[in-house]
Amino acid sequence: MKITQSDFGTVENKAVSLYTIENSNGVTLAITNYGATIVSLDVPDRSGNSDDIVLGHDNVASYIKDSSYFGCVIGRVANRTAGSKIIVDDVEYPLSNNEGANHLHGGIKGFDKVIWDASFVETADSAGLKCTYLSKDGEEGYPGNLSCTILYILTEDNEFKVEYQATTDKATPVNLTNHSYFNLAGHGNGNVLDHSIIINAERFTPFGDGLIPTGEYRSVANTPLDFRTATVIGARIDTGDEQLKTTDGYDNNWVFDNDDGTLILAATVTEPNSGRVMEVWTNKPAMQLYTANHLDGSTIGKQGKVYRQYQGFCLETQFPPNSPNEPQFPDITLRPGQRYEYTTIFKFSTVS
Repeated sequence: MKITQSDFGTVENKAVSLYTIENSNGVTLAITNYGATIVSLDVPDRSGNSDDIVLGHDNVASYIKDSSYFGCVIGRVANRTAGSKIIVDDVEYPLSNNEGANHLHGGIKGFDKVIWDASFVETADSAGLKCTYLSKDGEEGYPGNLSCTILYILTEDNEFKVEYQATTDKATPVNLTNHSYFNLAGHGNGNVLDHSIIINAERFTPFGDGLIPTGEYRSVANTPLDFRTATVIGARIDTGDEQLKTTDGYDNNWVFDNDDGTLILAATVTEPNSGRVMEVWTNKPAMQLYTANHLDGSTIGKQGKVYRQYQGFCLETQFPPNSPNEPQFPDITLRPGQRYEYTTIFKFSTVS
């Protein structure tokens, strides 16, 4: 494994680095400690030619200006929280509101906009980056000092692992995820509507006003959200279904049957021209598919590439949106003495 560190710019007069890890198969992963962000991920195609398959920027200054959450860690609580408030042990805590009346992806200055401490970690057959951050009591409205660790691990088996850990000194909700946008044809190389996807879920959480879940678990059967068999992303994206019409594409949450914390194959995505295949394994109970609906050509990414609608997809492993306010959803409260510990694995291969 080859590991290097280089300058990536400055944030508020603090130096930010880019950490690069390469395995012997030509898979290269680059991460910046600003937002613990995945900047690039080069993966070979069926012919052995590598492309960078995640959307992002060439420098930290561009990440600061962008609101797309490219590749970053989301926290404390991913997705939308209704009314920008939570109740923990009968105490109401107002959160910062950054999407109308609601709280989105950790607030105004979430985990995506802070500098994490970072250091390389190595084993016999892997290398990675350990990112740590202390979210202080009251940050964005959340109670308790939350100590977070993200381990990004690249293996010789072409697995990219994300291990999430957290502890707290006061009861607080926690729902961490990574918000990478993937395009298995290479970032900026057209849209992802021809990517074939399988999502191994029987149910999803429909949303109502403000994209806030209704609290219901609904079957995917006979809906455009049924990806239990391989289907191209674009096959039903414009059917007029309210769950897609409202967001002009997929921005939906699926739930799995792994409440016991079992590591499952959540999704498989295949790109026909390159032959690249990405499997998503996780022990989290839900996952959001987002198809870059709001990219409109105004965002200039790495190497000057223009990012347009549907040119990426996110698979954000998580708990269901608005879990702190939905009694039917899992309790995501972390308490002193407990450890938040989840894993997501992105595994890459090719088909002929």
